[in-house]
Amino acid sequence: MREPRKFARPSRPFTRRALAAAHVVADARSAREPWLEPAIDWDATLAYRRHLWSWGFGIAEAMDTAQRGMGLDWPNSLELVRRTLDAANDVPGAFVASGAGTDHLPPRADFAIGEVIAAYEAQCAAIEQLGGRISVASEVGKGTTFVIDFPRTAARPMAQAG
Repeated sequence: MREPRKFARPSRPFTRRALAAAHVVADARSAREPWLEPAIDWDATLAYRRHLWSWGFGIAEAMDTAQRGMGLDWPNSLELVRRTLDAANDVPGAFVASGAGTDHLPPRADFAIGEVIAAYEAQCAAIEQLGGRISVASEVGKGTTFVIDFPRTAARPMAQAG
């Protein structure tokens, strides 16, 4: 067995943007029941994001694959976006794309398309109010996967996405 390879941090920005879907760090000492109320170690979570930024990565925040599919609800996802955006202000060149979804809606099968669009728009608006960029994801058979950076002046970003 050999020693792990040493990697050097990039000396200049990447020619393309690479995003890391970084997980949150659990607070192992918390008395909370993690399936009912996420126990997040915010300091460690943000330290991990700073580490990724130091390697030139952007952060794909509050995405369904990294956080939401692992038990992070919408209020905690929005708090994660807020804290990450605040931390990004201290890191030159830091990039954050935030996920928007419909996970704040109650489980039902009979939503009208207007209700779904309004749900996406509500999360987009909340993220944009924090100064964030929007990234919307879905699955084959359930919709198209795409990432969008909307201008902050867009009145109805989901309608514009077509």
